[in-house]
Amino acid sequence: MVVCGVVIQAKDEAKLLQLGVKESKALTRTKREDLAPLIKRVAKHVLALRIPANRIDWFRRRGVKLDEVEAMKFAHLINTLPANCYYVDSPGINPKRFEALLKVHLKRKVKLVVENFADKKYVVVAAASIIGKVLRDKVVERLKRRVSYDFGVGYSHDARSVKFVEKLLKERKHLPPYVRQTWNTVKELKKQVMRKSLKEFVEGR
Repeated sequence: MVVCGVVIQAKDEAKLLQLGVKESKALTRTKREDLAPLIKRVAKHVLALRIPANRIDWFRRRGVKLDEVEAMKFAHLINTLPANCYYVDSPGINPKRFEALLKVHLKRKVKLVVENFADKKYVVVAAASIIGKVLRDKVVERLKRRVSYDFGVGYSHDARSVKFVEKLLKERKHLPPYVRQTWNTVKELKKQVMRKSLKEFVEGR
């Protein structure tokens, strides 16, 4: 997981728009990589946090929900970066609930605007989404080289990612730390592999 915060002066919103900054998903990978250094030149502050899979597992096994982990990390950005107002893209369908989670971890009272699809509405949030996406892509590419396997984008909707996890489950007793074991997709794959192994054992294969 990668979360990112970008601070700009209000007058520089126009500069980001002129550069073609928009939500990261609406841009090609090449365009995001081209924009990232330009955004950093315009911004007063940029901070990106990477939360490894095994760290998320550590939280989840202690009963901390994923949106709470995200709230803690977003709050860290807000506590660290100076700004008059903070625009937050709510990861859940209930922005008010996420705002309440955020406030638990804030060290001071701040002006918050927490909305769904904030990266489509506010160019500064779009800028942060681009920086975060570029960093995540770099981490994923490094991992692909390390494991010598193209597992795609690392999301549950990607068949290559699912196939890679299946491969690991068949080859290893324990999954490596870069796989989020509390991921529902991984839990289901574990069940499927176990059922298949049991069936093959019973059938004497």
